[in-house]
Amino acid sequence: MKAIRRLTVRPVLPDPLRPLSDLARNLRWSWHEGTRDLFRSVDPGCWADAGGDPVRLLGTVPPARLAELAGDGEFLRRLAGAAADLDRYMTGDRWYQDRERSARLPAAVAYFSPEFGITAALPQYSGGLGILAGDHLKAASDLGVPLVGVGLLYRHGYFRQSLSRDGWQQEHYPVLDPGALPLALLEEPDGTPARVALALPGGRELRARIWLAQVGRVPLLLLDSDVEENDLGERGVTDRLYGGGSDHRLLQEMLLGMGGVRAVRAYCRITGHAPPEVFHTNEGHAGFLGVERIAEFCDGGLDFDSALEAVRAGTVFTTHTPVPAGIDRFDRDLIARHFGPGAELPGIGAERVLRLGGESYPGGEPGVFNMAVMGLRLAQRANGVSLLHGGVSREMFAGLWPGFDADEVPITSVTNGVHAPTWVAPEVFRLGARAIGAERAEEALTVGGPDRWDSVTDIPDEDLWELRRTLRGQLVAEVRERLRASWRERGAGEAELGWIDGVLDPDVLTIGFARRVPSYKRLTLMLEDRERLTGLLLHPERPVQIVVAGKAHPADDGGKRLVQELVRFADDPRVRHRIVFLPDYGMGMAQKLYPGCDVWLNNPLRPLEACGTSGMKAALNGCLNLSVLDGWWDEWYQPDFGWAIPTADGAASDPERRDAMEAAALYELLEQRVTPPFYERGRSGLPDRWIEMVRRTLSLLGPRVLAGRMVREYVERLYTPAAEAHRAMEPDAARGLAEWKARVRAAWPGVRVGHVEASAATATAELGSTLGLRVRVGLGDLAPDDVEVQAVSGRVDSGDRITGAAALALKPVSGPDLEGRWVYEGPLALDRTGPFGYTVRVLPSHPLLASGADTGLVAVPTDEPAGTAAPLMR
Repeated sequence: MKAIRRLTVRPVLPDPLRPLSDLARNLRWSWHEGTRDLFRSVDPGCWADAGGDPVRLLGTVPPARLAELAGDGEFLRRLAGAAADLDRYMTGDRWYQDRERSARLPAAVAYFSPEFGITAALPQYSGGLGILAGDHLKAASDLGVPLVGVGLLYRHGYFRQSLSRDGWQQEHYPVLDPGALPLALLEEPDGTPARVALALPGGRELRARIWLAQVGRVPLLLLDSDVEENDLGERGVTDRLYGGGSDHRLLQEMLLGMGGVRAVRAYCRITGHAPPEVFHTNEGHAGFLGVERIAEFCDGGLDFDSALEAVRAGTVFTTHTPVPAGIDRFDRDLIARHFGPGAELPGIGAERVLRLGGESYPGGEPGVFNMAVMGLRLAQRANGVSLLHGGVSREMFAGLWPGFDADEVPITSVTNGVHAPTWVAPEVFRLGARAIGAERAEEALTVGGPDRWDSVTDIPDEDLWELRRTLRGQLVAEVRERLRASWRERGAGEAELGWIDGVLDPDVLTIGFARRVPSYKRLTLMLEDRERLTGLLLHPERPVQIVVAGKAHPADDGGKRLVQELVRFADDPRVRHRIVFLPDYGMGMAQKLYPGCDVWLNNPLRPLEACGTSGMKAALNGCLNLSVLDGWWDEWYQPDFGWAIPTADGAASDPERRDAMEAAALYELLEQRVTPPFYERGRSGLPDRWIEMVRRTLSLLGPRVLAGRMVREYVERLYTPAAEAHRAMEPDAARGLAEWKARVRAAWPGVRVGHVEASAATATAELGSTLGLRVRVGLGDLAPDDVEVQAVSGRVDSGDRITGAAALALKPVSGPDLEGRWVYEGPLALDRTGPFGYTVRVLPSHPLLASGADTGLVAVPTDEPAGTAAPLMR
């Protein structure tokens, strides 16, 4: 019979074991090996059955075992030590607290994301965006950054993947019981669950309760619409990650953004946590948080435009999307319905909300509402997630800043990092701890710094090689176990599976490839020439073996066909002992896969990989990268520690030819440059060249790829300036800035750049000489304090476009004349040889602007003023 209702019965722990509950409820255990060891010792069998989840473990341990542990003095000593260690971690000063003494850092930062990959025990993630968000929270906790995470609690999480007999992906959506997860309800002082609510068209409401996951020092608030007060449709809003149609997705994103702000306010009110000074939206899904905050400021007495300035000052927006097709876009009528009369924020008005996300620029679609565009318009600071992706983003969103070259679009970059304590195998950590001590090794993984990683040079070759072989052997055992389970799910009987005992070899060069399966990541590029690949797999002296994993989106039949194509090749009896596909890729599998591989393969279509952090996780375990120069690899690749797959950018218009050329380059690298150093032995009997590349991977890449480095950059380059701007944007300042912008926009058609004179009229000049510039500028109704007149100079290309531009502010020396023109002068240093050029432009200038491009206005030497702001731009 099927139960009509489900609930979780929690165990009652003996008093001496009560600290186990606190340890289980703080997700620090997911990256703290000592705490996991403690739970493992409670009952190794139950620990394995629980999948390494302490909450599930405590619900399955027999009472007799708990009673035994309650009288075990040695266990209680270890438990007390673990509890004391967690208390020190939670309350002691860390990197952020040390910096607070010398800098005005934010009192708190709210970090919004649609998914968070913290641990397999809390499956609220689908891929890289969620894992990145989880690593961001963990690194912030390690550094002591006062972050508050905000997301949604999906009752089905993301789907579980299996394969049919013929290799077709199948999806399963197990129901998650919050009571069985490491979560606690946020409660009001009277013990009732805290609630947030959104008004819906037709007088309906969407209500949600707030679950709290404690991620070390960082609280993570997860909103859950599956409450009895909601109608059936509203209860299902938080059913699945990235599920449903447009209306469903819009409700999810309104709940995440607007409901998330309300949840943060409730959490701070209930707990006394400092209110956030900075709001960080991780991709555009949470963009409505800015609309909610505008409404808050309007309720406090500001008009809409002033409230917009106040919100922008303290908002940071991170884009992860390298293509417009990856951005959530909604029909304008759908947005208008949810912000119209009788729905949300009636005091704001639907038309104002629509302008925030409107594609009101050349090439935009006037009928859609773009979440990334709204995110950029509501944030004074924005970034991509690698240097290359920052450039791609500036090109993609350049229409929002008309009149400016793409390289001046105010989108910077902070290259992603990964949380080393989560992704580094315990064996790697222990080897490092033997070299420099456990405390310094922990600092190396969390705070970073090259000095802590240089000690890798002192680790003996034989120790590094033994480490690599141990990890490879563990992966072989893991693969065989998972492969056997997969074939059983596909309908195979035990008598058919004897061959699995010979799958993979702990002494063969092992290549890993695991990620989501959109077409641009090219899962099947390795199959381009199957006979050549087969030759690599079965080479009599230098064989390779490949472990592949990945999920296609449930609605992506093209991705599913790629999975099936790979699976069918891996099913071939000739090669199935050398190449495997493992279904249901997730954090648990990844933590075995990254350390066990010798080479991590990544072959996306450049430049469509925003960052690609899987190779970072592999590198932290001494795995070498073999990748297209895209994302982070484009930024940090060196031949000392990996290989770059050449790209056929000139064949971009012919995808089949491009794939064939790049696959051929991949095979060539594997045959000629990758496999030889792995199998060649030096005088010591070890692969000296390979070990040296492993050593350089750890020492040179290690400190760069850390999430700790990433979060420190966010604090120093984005959070702190945003907090300072937020503090400066007091109500009168916000009103003043909004009024100034309105006045400047109205007067801008009257701004003219007139005659430009130079002190030398010749076509050549000597390096180091100075050119005196004099320009007449018509400011119309504006004053010199409202603008900055700049000379922009640099090398010029064949089309007279300035590259590597540098800007020099010119000074007003006289004016206005009878025609209202001002004269500006300044010296232009000729500091570069070769073709050199300059121009002059006028930009609005105000102390509270974050950049010269902030308003989207610019005037250049033409008959007409150039560059007008998109409606409601800034």
